[in-house]
Amino acid sequence: MKKVVLRIGGMTCSACSSGLEKYLSRQEGVSSASVNLVLSLATIEYENLSKKDLERFVKEAGFQSLGEFKGVEDLESKKEDKTKYIVLGILILIMMYLGMGEMLGLPTIPFLNMDYPVLLSSVLLLITIVYLIFGFDILKSGFTNLIHRMPNMDTLVLFSVFFSLAYSLFGYVQIILGNLSYMHHLYFESAAMVLYFVKLGRYIESFSKDQTKSAIRKLVQITPSKAIVKDGEKLTEVTIDEVSTGDTLVCRAGDKVAVDGTVTSGKTYVDESFITGESAPVLKTSGSKVIAGSICYDGYIEYSAEKIGKESTISEIVTMVVDATNTKSKVQKMADRISGYFVPIILAIAIVTFILSYLLGCSFSVSFTHFVTALVVACPCALGLAVPLVVVVSNGLCAEKGLFLRNGEVLERAKTIDTIVLDKTGTLTQGKLRVYEFQNDSNLTDAEFLNVVANLESFSSHPIHTAFDVTKKLDVSHFEELSGMGILAKINDDEYYLGNHKILTRLKLKNRYQTKEDDYSKAGCSIIYVVQNKKLIGIIGVKDTVREESKEAIREFMHRGIDVVMLTGDHEGVANQIAKEVGIRHVISDVLPKEKASYIEKLKQDGKHVIMVGDGINDAPALVASSIGISINQGTDVAMDSADVILMNNNLSNIIDFIDISKQSYHIIWQNLFWAFFYNALMIPIAAGLLLPLGITMNPMVASIAMTISSLTVVMNSLRLRRWKNERN
Repeated sequence: MKKVVLRIGGMTCSACSSGLEKYLSRQEGVSSASVNLVLSLATIEYENLSKKDLERFVKEAGFQSLGEFKGVEDLESKKEDKTKYIVLGILILIMMYLGMGEMLGLPTIPFLNMDYPVLLSSVLLLITIVYLIFGFDILKSGFTNLIHRMPNMDTLVLFSVFFSLAYSLFGYVQIILGNLSYMHHLYFESAAMVLYFVKLGRYIESFSKDQTKSAIRKLVQITPSKAIVKDGEKLTEVTIDEVSTGDTLVCRAGDKVAVDGTVTSGKTYVDESFITGESAPVLKTSGSKVIAGSICYDGYIEYSAEKIGKESTISEIVTMVVDATNTKSKVQKMADRISGYFVPIILAIAIVTFILSYLLGCSFSVSFTHFVTALVVACPCALGLAVPLVVVVSNGLCAEKGLFLRNGEVLERAKTIDTIVLDKTGTLTQGKLRVYEFQNDSNLTDAEFLNVVANLESFSSHPIHTAFDVTKKLDVSHFEELSGMGILAKINDDEYYLGNHKILTRLKLKNRYQTKEDDYSKAGCSIIYVVQNKKLIGIIGVKDTVREESKEAIREFMHRGIDVVMLTGDHEGVANQIAKEVGIRHVISDVLPKEKASYIEKLKQDGKHVIMVGDGINDAPALVASSIGISINQGTDVAMDSADVILMNNNLSNIIDFIDISKQSYHIIWQNLFWAFFYNALMIPIAAGLLLPLGITMNPMVASIAMTISSLTVVMNSLRLRRWKNERN
């Protein structure tokens, strides 16, 4: 199965996106299609087809394929000149003055008044032609989508403009023939105003949509375009495209790291706030990973280029954010389904309105006005923008907090969370382990003993390996990770087991270090037993430091009524000590990775909505089993994580922000949906003339203004989320 994201041109409303989505999904070879109106992107999964086939399908549906989405720079939209909107706005006022000024008692213009009906109507027709040219893209879109049986907002505009113009042209011919009564039955200004206000609304809307993309765009804009390559003693400035994997690059104070890599020499503090959300500088020394876009505060480093272009952390994150924005939640799918039926229903209502008005005794002119007004006032755009705009804004907010979502459904699930399960190492603690104390009963010196352990642990994925430094490289072979226990490997002819007390149980060895284990556990240490050739030769206590922000986050979770559980494979004594420090009452210790997943499943069976927070590798089964899996990530290997959300820093308080953003997002989404339904439920009956007996009526010009205001109300309400601040601040 292949996947591609195409940039789409010509989409103007939710009926466009839902229509294109349905059309693509019906094509043979397409397994799924998701179209994002806000970003103008179509995500397609397919097989036995070429990209040209997919682009042909898009064209057949009445839209333009602008090529494959390759990066955030493709989100840039072409800016229209605002001058023409100002000029055409003035022209609209002139047109209204000519058409209605005399009826309102305003001074008339010589030769352009009711005394010169042919000249006046001819001028109004000429001005209308200007607006037909101005709004030709709308009329073309409406006609194309009608032919493809996917009527959209533009189709409603096309019908209203076409019938207004047709009736006005009939009246214009009658005026030329001397039937001056038709001067009061011209709708030239109505056709012009409908086109103008629809275009103006979309022009303003485009600025709002661009604001929603800004957080995504910022991620790429921080990446430098050039790098300094070191070749021997020679330094050369090159473009990023010229950098190859393995090149030695240089970063000086004030420079930006050009590509992802590993520091080979030097020392500096870097600013990674753009990706982690944390403002505190991070120390980088030999062996440290650096991320493209990081700013060196001081010092000087040389680093080896590893991930360039699409493979970089930034590119992976941008892809993730775009994918999350393209994934539709249940409420968005519901809104899209309604939008798909909206336009045909409005067309039917408008036709029925015309027929009933005429049969009930209204004149042809009044019945026609009701018909056109009903077409114009209906607004599927408000309904279509209600959800995706909020999703894009909330994704941007999360990104600013160092939280990156893999799909849009996560936001919907987060608002119901009532339980959070936390791993210990690297989540509640700093993950910067050190050797607290050890006992060596082998034939090796203490330095040799620790070096053997360091060599063995260097192959492990568990964070505990960071407590040891290799001083001399040894020949390690037959390495095996023992899930929930430790590791097994050989050095030369010696077989080693390293791990927790379960290693002793497996090998049926007596624990002669029980007293040491108790002492280390009370000190909050993780225990490593060292077994050589089935003989217990040593014990090591490795200690981590609790994060101060973890304590604050735990208090905040509990204050909000969220149950907090520590779920760890560590020994009971160590787990209880850490739990006591951070204020967690419920501790589950000595569990294997698969047992973590079983515990999560049990919580869900009990009706709990669970967030699991872990390291993304050892906790993968539990992350997948949870309602929402959040992995702690230090800026590398984003694509490898199995979690729903990647937290690019260790600050658990940002998870509280994530939950709050989710709740606020869906509060605004339901406000938007209520407004969209309320507006249409109120305006369509008025436009259809139901309140005519009460003297309340509406004309196409007022309808076009109301429709524009409706869309802009949803847009502005969605952008209100950008001003969100967490309660703690």
